[in-house]
Amino acid sequence: MAYPGYGGYGAPMPGMPSQGMAGAPLGGPMPGNLGGPMGGGPMGGGPMGGAPAPGGYAPYGGGGGGYSGGFGAPAPAANDPMWGYFTAIAGQDGEIDAEELQRCLTQAGFTGSYSPFSLDTCRIMIAMLDRDFTGKMGFNEFKDLFTALNGWKQNFMMFDQDRSGTVEPHEMSQALGAMGYRVSPQVLNAIIKRYSKNGRIYFDDYVACCVRMRALTENFRRRDSMQQGCVNFQYDDFILCTMSI
Repeated sequence: MAYPGYGGYGAPMPGMPSQGMAGAPLGGPMPGNLGGPMGGGPMGGGPMGGAPAPGGYAPYGGGGGGYSGGFGAPAPAANDPMWGYFTAIAGQDGEIDAEELQRCLTQAGFTGSYSPFSLDTCRIMIAMLDRDFTGKMGFNEFKDLFTALNGWKQNFMMFDQDRSGTVEPHEMSQALGAMGYRVSPQVLNAIIKRYSKNGRIYFDDYVACCVRMRALTENFRRRDSMQQGCVNFQYDDFILCTMSI
């Protein structure tokens, strides 16, 4: 049964494109512009102006998404360019926390001409993929995040025609629809009130909204075993799902 937030069960989940990522040679220094120019770059995503990338995201990797064997273990994919980026910012525990993620995204210039991501947005980015509630992300989660960010950036730019770094509230409905979400006017109004500033929605707030939409939808979907768009929550489980994002 289809319901708002899904294109129906069995269809791709909204919130993330399917294309992969390219990058610099393995083990090289952190790229000067990891996100590429705001019109699309080495992190994947085609030229702007066409149809939005397909919604949906790949299933989470096993466990918390980290690589096995500890920080000193061999790279999980010797030819994966993202491994070099990850090891350049990961701590001694082989994982990335919110401060490290914020520094990475800022130094890499991922947001381009848009304002850098706030620490709070970086925290919920990690929470979105933090299945073991460590407050950090491993290598597989790191790759998943950049794929999601690239898709959200492409989607945002489609509506930010004047490159002001903002979209108007009425465009937010179109942006959510382009990612496969169908929400009621009441939900849309609540989203706009929560994430707009002076009548505009900035890129950082837009990404924060996308993160929460994806995370809460996935939390709901996992509990909807009958695929009917209706679940029963224990109070503690509800608080865990909402307060962890």
